[in-house]
Amino acid sequence: LGQGNKTEYLTDKPRPELLETFENQHQDNLYVVPLECFEGSSLCPKTKQPDFFTLYINYIPDKKCVESKSVKLFIFSLRNHGEFMEDLTNRIMKELIKLLQPHYIEVYGKFNSRGGIYLRPYVNWYKNPNMKKGINNLLDRYYALSK
Repeated sequence: LGQGNKTEYLTDKPRPELLETFENQHQDNLYVVPLECFEGSSLCPKTKQPDFFTLYINYIPDKKCVESKSVKLFIFSLRNHGEFMEDLTNRIMKELIKLLQPHYIEVYGKFNSRGGIYLRPYVNWYKNPNMKKGINNLLDRYYALSK
């Protein structure tokens, strides 16, 4: 991404290989990295109609962080892919877990209404359940500040 090359937007299938990482320079701190991707779209596997969504990703990094432009390119790669909203939200979280192995991650998909029904799938994952209380305290403070 940072090579000065022209960006190629690939939208034919999910492309997790587009995701890039960099070393977390603050591994001694627990902190939240929020990402809000508001230009997401995919296709309904039944009707082939577009599903538009905003994706909220919050993670607490361990050794690696994800490069934000690579997240955008990965989300764009889903554009012509047919997958149910619930599955798409889980897929995105699992790809980021595989890539980052964060202390914690949550993904919330805010999909536009289709047929008068809003879908809001939410998934989360803890690397170490013993850290759950400390992570939840940090998240509570983060959520209170970000309102």
